[in-house]
Amino acid sequence: MAIDPLVRDLAAETAALRDAGPVAAVELPGGVPVWAVTHHAEARRLLTDARLVKNIAHWAAWQRGEIPKTWPLIGLAAPGPSMLTFDGADHRRLRTLVAQALTPRRVEELRPRIEEITAGLLDRARDRADAEGHVDLKESFAYRLPMAVISDLMGIDAADHPRLLELYDSFFSSLTRPELVQQVIGELRTFYTGVVHRKRQAPGDDLTSALIAAGEDGDRLSEAEIVSTLQVMVTAGHETTISLIVSAVVALLTHPEQLAMVRDGRVGWDEVIEETLRWSAPTSHVLIRFATEDVAVGGTVIPQGDAVIMSYGAIGHDTEQHGEDADRFDVTRSPNRHLSFGHGPHVCPGAGLSRLEARIALPALFARFPGLELAVPATELRNKPTVTQNELYALPVRLGV
Repeated sequence: MAIDPLVRDLAAETAALRDAGPVAAVELPGGVPVWAVTHHAEARRLLTDARLVKNIAHWAAWQRGEIPKTWPLIGLAAPGPSMLTFDGADHRRLRTLVAQALTPRRVEELRPRIEEITAGLLDRARDRADAEGHVDLKESFAYRLPMAVISDLMGIDAADHPRLLELYDSFFSSLTRPELVQQVIGELRTFYTGVVHRKRQAPGDDLTSALIAAGEDGDRLSEAEIVSTLQVMVTAGHETTISLIVSAVVALLTHPEQLAMVRDGRVGWDEVIEETLRWSAPTSHVLIRFATEDVAVGGTVIPQGDAVIMSYGAIGHDTEQHGEDADRFDVTRSPNRHLSFGHGPHVCPGAGLSRLEARIALPALFARFPGLELAVPATELRNKPTVTQNELYALPVRLGV
């Protein structure tokens, strides 16, 4: 089946992928063939299988010249030397440095700053609302919170946020014109190279400065690795949380009986967050791994040199893992063991930070605006044309103030 580049009906596509079996042959935009892993058990196994690697040099189609550098998703398949493209010792080397800045203790220390940003953005949303209380909650709140937090962590100026938003819209879009693909990738790399240069001249209390210092202390971090790691951290550190917050709001507002359970304390916000991650995974499809030899899984043999993606949207709806009601949003679901932040060596290092942001943002939002409701029917909400991210164009709400 072909993955719809316009993401016109994500729910139907997710169901079709799940029902196609644990491993399905699919086409990404541009007619690029890959294998999609769609069931929980098979994904958990393959995410720790050393025969699947991140180095694009193992992709037979790339070696044959069938994947052009103008392919809209090339920036996700080959993002430069970073945790996303390394395996083994090189991956551990970079991941260890990042993990030192994102330990549970250090993430928890960010709580006061996240609470401060959240309060300010909720004021901003109220001030930006029209006379009837209408506002785009994604633009005024869900986007700005994670971008502000990750920028603080990495040492990026708030003045750069508007241009970064524009660049990431093009970077993730399935529809970016071929002649602009490398231009967008180049501008992002130039931006992050500039951040690294400024931090060399004037280090601060941020992770970029820490990465630079680690390289100078003998951890063998090249300039390219520092730049790519910075880019990966900012990219992953805001996109996932945007979708998590937006999806949680939509889920609760369209399931008022479950929102009532949360409001009266019968269910905690942690349960809301985990069920949202499962039911509406922030990342629909994670690109991309490559088979270094034939890999048999789920009754299918993935040939050496073929590409593999993890379809987390379908994985989260696997009935063998989550029961026959896997398509139902249920904040009381227990146990709720999902893979939406990955598994194994490449599990998302920022998962704890994303959860903390949502754990602060969601109760604060619903406490500030107890009359919050969607301003349009949920059926009118539309996904952006990005096959990797579960992201809406906008979240129009009525604040009820």
